[in-house]
Amino acid sequence: MMMFLPVLLIVACLFNNVNAANSNGNIEGVLLAPNSESPLLNSTKISLNDGDRITYSKATDGSFVFYDVPPGIHLLDVHSHTFQYSQVKIQMLSEDEIVDSKDDDEGDQQSPRCIEYIYPGAPKRVVGYPLKLKPHATYQYFEKKKGFSVLSILSNPMALMMVFSMGMMFLMPKLMEGMDPEERAQMQKQMQAQQDPSKMLSNLWSDISS
Repeated sequence: MMMFLPVLLIVACLFNNVNAANSNGNIEGVLLAPNSESPLLNSTKISLNDGDRITYSKATDGSFVFYDVPPGIHLLDVHSHTFQYSQVKIQMLSEDEIVDSKDDDEGDQQSPRCIEYIYPGAPKRVVGYPLKLKPHATYQYFEKKKGFSVLSILSNPMALMMVFSMGMMFLMPKLMEGMDPEERAQMQKQMQAQQDPSKMLSNLWSDISS
């Protein structure tokens, strides 16, 4: 009897492996182009459980498939450099769970149960199977070039200084017309001193000493 014990153990292990393999299933789907029901004609990386399994969608029809996926909960992510797709949580049912759900009158549970998250933290949404994944947004890697605007020129400090200087050039003669000759001569003297820093310092020193 002891001679047949190792053989029985090997047979039992093989039987369990066969049952586990029979409980596995496939995850199938298709990537769609934005704002249409047409497939995305671009091979895109798709992963399960943060990269434990990786596949690529077909460039001809956008379809993809993960083979021999064990029962349990799996997370599917689409790694597109152009479009943003939802993350999908997929529950693969074992044969026992499928039988129990039929006995409880929950309907046909042959297909995996799929829940979609449009973005992290978003409310979950039940989606059908096979998966049909649509992009929700387009990634923008570069800032759009701004066009010509008069307001952008006026907001420049150098431009404001130029406008102020030109305004003073036109306003100063009119202001000086209504001044007394003595005040006008004093202002001209101050303006000439401002153009020559040495004269401005000498006048300042003379005012302090006096």
